[in-house]
Amino acid sequence: MTGTDFAEWLRGRSDELLRALVAARPELVTPVPAHIDGLAARASSPSAIGRALDRLDRFTLAVLETLALRPGPADRETLLSLLRRAVPADHDDETLGSALDAALGVLTTRALVYGAADALLPAPGVAEALEPPASLGPPAAEVFRHHPPERLDVLLRDIDPAYEDGRADGERPARERLAALLADPATVARLVGEVSPQAQTALNELVWGPASGRLPNARREVDAANAQSPIEQLLARGLLGATGEETVALPREVALVLRDGRVHRDLSPGPPALEGSVRDQDLADRTAAGQAFTFVRMVEELCEVWSVDPPGVLRTGGLAIRDLRRTAQLLDLPEWAAGLVVEVAHAAGLVAAGEGEWLPTGGYDGWRIKATEDRWAVLADAWAAMERAPGLIGERDDRDRPMNALHPDLRRPGAAQTRARTLAVLEAAPPGLAPTPESVLARLAWEQPRRRPALRDRLVRFALREAEHIGVTGLGVPSSHGRAVARGDGTTAGLLGPLLPEAVDHVLLQADLTAVAPGPLTTDLGRRLALMADVESKGGATVYRFSEQSVRRALDAGHSADDLLTVLERHSATPVPQPLRYLVTDVARRHGRIRVGTASAYIRCDDPALLDEVLADKRAHLLRLRRLAPTVLASKTSRAALVDSLRAMGYAPVAESLEGDVVVARADARRTEGQPAARVTANTAPDPEVVAAAVRAMRAGDSRRRPVEAPEGQVPRSPATATISALQDAIRQGTRVWIGYLDSQGHATSRILEPARMEGGYLTAYDETRATVHRFALHRITGIAEIGR
Repeated sequence: MTGTDFAEWLRGRSDELLRALVAARPELVTPVPAHIDGLAARASSPSAIGRALDRLDRFTLAVLETLALRPGPADRETLLSLLRRAVPADHDDETLGSALDAALGVLTTRALVYGAADALLPAPGVAEALEPPASLGPPAAEVFRHHPPERLDVLLRDIDPAYEDGRADGERPARERLAALLADPATVARLVGEVSPQAQTALNELVWGPASGRLPNARREVDAANAQSPIEQLLARGLLGATGEETVALPREVALVLRDGRVHRDLSPGPPALEGSVRDQDLADRTAAGQAFTFVRMVEELCEVWSVDPPGVLRTGGLAIRDLRRTAQLLDLPEWAAGLVVEVAHAAGLVAAGEGEWLPTGGYDGWRIKATEDRWAVLADAWAAMERAPGLIGERDDRDRPMNALHPDLRRPGAAQTRARTLAVLEAAPPGLAPTPESVLARLAWEQPRRRPALRDRLVRFALREAEHIGVTGLGVPSSHGRAVARGDGTTAGLLGPLLPEAVDHVLLQADLTAVAPGPLTTDLGRRLALMADVESKGGATVYRFSEQSVRRALDAGHSADDLLTVLERHSATPVPQPLRYLVTDVARRHGRIRVGTASAYIRCDDPALLDEVLADKRAHLLRLRRLAPTVLASKTSRAALVDSLRAMGYAPVAESLEGDVVVARADARRTEGQPAARVTANTAPDPEVVAAAVRAMRAGDSRRRPVEAPEGQVPRSPATATISALQDAIRQGTRVWIGYLDSQGHATSRILEPARMEGGYLTAYDETRATVHRFALHRITGIAEIGR
């Protein structure tokens, strides 16, 4: 069968099956082909086939590899018998048959296998994309392709005593005769029996892959009689072949014989079971909910801190290492966990770069007033969608430079897909099971065996660690709300809400100037208390400590002493202790006695004696103060610097405007702009209406087409897709073709070609009309026809 047969097979599929194909392989309709021939050509392209193969699980891929290694069409029973040899005996034929039917259904639906049920074939281009299939080496014809004829003669004499130099089996070339001998089980068994046990051991190590190795001076010619080392014995008998100056490979035919009829070593029709310890699901849910609550609070605390004291943006982008360490200390987290908080806040659109600093965005103000479960749902979705790998923070790149948080280098293609696949595996775990990382990795390796294992395994381990810290899992067990994140069905907040501790609106004030919050505080009370007191310890109950600096901070934000005492009286389960009342009133009494304006700056105070004290202080020398009046001092220092200096000297000034009003410095005044990340799922399918419209458009394009015949005496003309398909067939079959070609002046010419390969918009072929190898631009080829047509 050819590419034309494949197009006809697609054309004969029902609209429902074509819609299923497009839904499974949406890249085939981006953009929509003009007709079915265009769909067939695109489905046969190497990039499209590679994407489709990457989505296959190990068993389905093994079925396709088994079919591709067959010399011709195969039916279901043939495939079943071949697969039976690789499947463990504890799998019965019914289970294997059901798995085979499901795999063939996937392969035919995705147009990777086509043909009648009793004559199945891999689609055009699939066999080439699978190279090397099942960890096999190249065919013998490829291994011995560059061996000179005299060397092939020596090999054939050592293998087959009946061989005559330069001729065997009539007119068969020596290379074909060698490949036929190596595919004969009896010949291979005899050759293996002639070599030493050491050589047999070396051969067995290559049978199941990798099928190649390195060997110094691999092309050194030696015959069977003079072979000394184990490798020389194998080379002299054609059981190994030199493919380079220092490389050898096991011919595919030899490996298949030594595998005793098995294409794969061991094969399971189903995924490996998840393993791990079993815990109480309710306990896991509550633990995960506690982690979720803590993570939300960490993000909020980060944004509040950065509102007041934002870190700078590095010149190359990202967050400086020292700023990450400081953030980790403020949040009381390890650096990797602090980096995760920063990255998730950025991915959720709560933090962004603005004018050289990392600042909360306007979206943070809307986020912080939501319920805790809704806030966590936003963070969890943002984490699941990130195309970044926070686990790489602190490692070094290829140029030995550290990778910082929020740096563009943390972006990794496929990070979101790997995280989504990991969540899907967790979602499929039985209730109460805490899967081990190894079993999760084994499941993902079975589901997507063609993915690069090194990067995938690291990303999976990162995802599992982050899932526990964020609250997707608890004690390693996928939580109910974590499973909702994996499904992306919008039920996350509803499942998490009942598990969260109920917010309290009161604290316990104590005489040692501390306040104990017996549980999570309401958002409003938490913000007010964080403004007038500092967190001393965290845990089941949070302890806040009042100090002169913290009370002054609240007064600087525009609150009066009465405001603070009123809030404390309203939200305290105990009376306000006298020491705390004295602290607030004493700080308020001294607060604002000195006022700073712009002269550049000035100091104004109703008490001249206090200004005398400031002037007499040696630390005020650098402020260059000058008395303008008994109650006014002037300075060339800026207002902000003057306020900071006076506070460092132990005074409690406030800033005022030109009108004499107090300038209130609010902690949440600084904001920038940002955009949250889009939601990414493991399997993004196109809209069904788009799929249906694409199929209708291709059917309509087919109905408008008419076959174009090349008139006698004129250059061939044919549709572009038919031309490409015919050229692909000619390359595979090694046949000559007649094409029409427009030269650089736009004149139509005829060429007789032997096509070699097609890539990058060009056809490389031997031009018989000019006796030279030439590259032809595909868009200049007007058509194609058979020779003599």
